[in-house]
Amino acid sequence: MIEMSDTAITKIKELLADEENDQLFLRVGVREGGCSGFSYVMGVDDAQHDGDTILDFHGLTVAVGQDDLKYINGLKIDYKDSGMSGGFTMENPNAIATCGCGSSFRTRQDAGKAEVCE
Repeated sequence: MIEMSDTAITKIKELLADEENDQLFLRVGVREGGCSGFSYVMGVDDAQHDGDTILDFHGLTVAVGQDDLKYINGLKIDYKDSGMSGGFTMENPNAIATCGCGSSFRTRQDAGKAEVCE
């Protein structure tokens, strides 16, 4: 499964509260692209799909699609404040290579389709 730090959970709950819709939850997955082949996707969703794995982190609902789970099983999500900004960090035990910004990766079994980074 995936893990989330308390800081990440708190930040995501704050972001969802701004949406003023109790039916929204976080969806975590991957898409082909990015410098290394796959990019992480985190977004707000309101519809669960067949095959979704549903997780609960202290009242925060997180959905992971069946096809995405093989790429992010064991993923650790954190949130780091950095001066006047901040961002989510991903630590993926399945990744054998990541890009410099940390938002894309490649696995031993699947290379994905890398985009040209500029």
